[in-house]
Amino acid sequence: MNIASEVRGPYGGPSIAEILDSHISGGGSPTRTARRVADAIAARGDDGTWISTVACDDLVRAAADLEARPGARALPLYGVPFGVKDSIDVAGVPTTLSCPDYAYTPDTTAPAVQRLLDAGALYVGKTNLDQFATGLNGTRTPYTVPRSVFGNEMISGGSSSGSALAVALGEVPFAVATDTAGSGRVPAALNGIVGYKPSRGLISAVGLVPACKSLDCITVMAGGIDDVDRVMAVMTGRDDADPWSRSPGPDHRGGLTVGLQPMSQLEFFGDDALREAHQAFRERLAHMHFPVPVTIEEISLEPFLAAGELLYAGPWVAERLVVFGDFLADHPDSIHPVVREILEGAIEYTAVDAFAAMQRLAELRAEVSRVWDGIDVVVVPTIGRTFTVEEVLAQPLATNTMLGHYTHFGNLLDLTGVAVPQGLTADGRPHSAMVLGNALHDDAVLQMAANLLDEPRHHPEQQHPELHHPGHRHPEHRHPADSDSDALTPRP
Repeated sequence: MNIASEVRGPYGGPSIAEILDSHISGGGSPTRTARRVADAIAARGDDGTWISTVACDDLVRAAADLEARPGARALPLYGVPFGVKDSIDVAGVPTTLSCPDYAYTPDTTAPAVQRLLDAGALYVGKTNLDQFATGLNGTRTPYTVPRSVFGNEMISGGSSSGSALAVALGEVPFAVATDTAGSGRVPAALNGIVGYKPSRGLISAVGLVPACKSLDCITVMAGGIDDVDRVMAVMTGRDDADPWSRSPGPDHRGGLTVGLQPMSQLEFFGDDALREAHQAFRERLAHMHFPVPVTIEEISLEPFLAAGELLYAGPWVAERLVVFGDFLADHPDSIHPVVREILEGAIEYTAVDAFAAMQRLAELRAEVSRVWDGIDVVVVPTIGRTFTVEEVLAQPLATNTMLGHYTHFGNLLDLTGVAVPQGLTADGRPHSAMVLGNALHDDAVLQMAANLLDEPRHHPEQQHPELHHPGHRHPEHRHPADSDSDALTPRP
């Protein structure tokens, strides 16, 4: 059975390829796209997705300026709208980190965002987040608390809550997010979209207000892998101003060996419907036909999970005080109560604690490195359980820990990963699988993710709009050529 045939998530917007087709063929234009996006955002009102947006007239004017620029039609993201998590700088726009008293207005745009602008993308606005990027649930904000597009008071996930919603609602085809402990993958899973966490350093983190600077990673949320590839072809690049910056690894060629852990090692925290959905996914995976040979091997997930326990139950939480310690001391009442509790708890860790944890992590990294000797990628659930907003507010720390069970270890172990929507549970909630790989093995991870979506994948050199327009179409999509230009209208 083809897994993609069962994927019917909420994503209803056009892909990057479809937008480019429309702009270049004349069926649409950047100005028409800009107006539709602004109208769609205005129609929903304050739903917790955006903290700030470009005014409609200003967005249309920026699109018109782009249309008038010589050679702009050849740009790889010509007129493609996008959102930016509000922990990343855009010149002249306040960076709030979901804390109004912390806000400042930068003079310089983060290099990763500037690359998108230079490639012809249209900046739409700043998206909501868990305050100081501290949380995986989306409720830790003084702004409107967002909900998952699946409804029923389900949390949106965080900390990149608004970025996920902007894509899942079809308002923008991609959004820039971050991921320290799962902040780009958990909300993607809860909203039925793709959340890609590249290897740390592939995208410059300059202009990102860090949560944990040694772990932080700028990420991409999108509707499919082709969109991710197109955006990464623009955003990837060495930056000497970022001490963690590094070049990409090689493209993956040939077959893939996939590591799966025994179901007995997987935890779903009492969510039987999600367990059953993942079990069914595993059974289908064993019988799928892929474009390249795929071999499945059994592995142990125990060293991965042991590393994840170090993140919030260890001294890495104290790294947040490097940036926010002075603000905590001077403005404690300006901080969300749950975030303040986490930061205050971090004060207790000592240098001895830090070194002990670093030594333990080195042991676990060595153990995990042996897994990669015979495995290309590992597949796990992205999350083991969903929660309602009420459930998270009642137990903010315990629920957050459960949400990060399969994501906390990612950056500590220097992994790359992507959350891939895989349909719904029997009771209508999203199910997501996560593909993980060792650092700089991003191409293998993205290839496996594309396999799971039954999505044809093209190499970056093929993704220039002059060379490749059609791209991937989600099963839900109508191609602009199939109907009128209203096919590019975001979901209401």
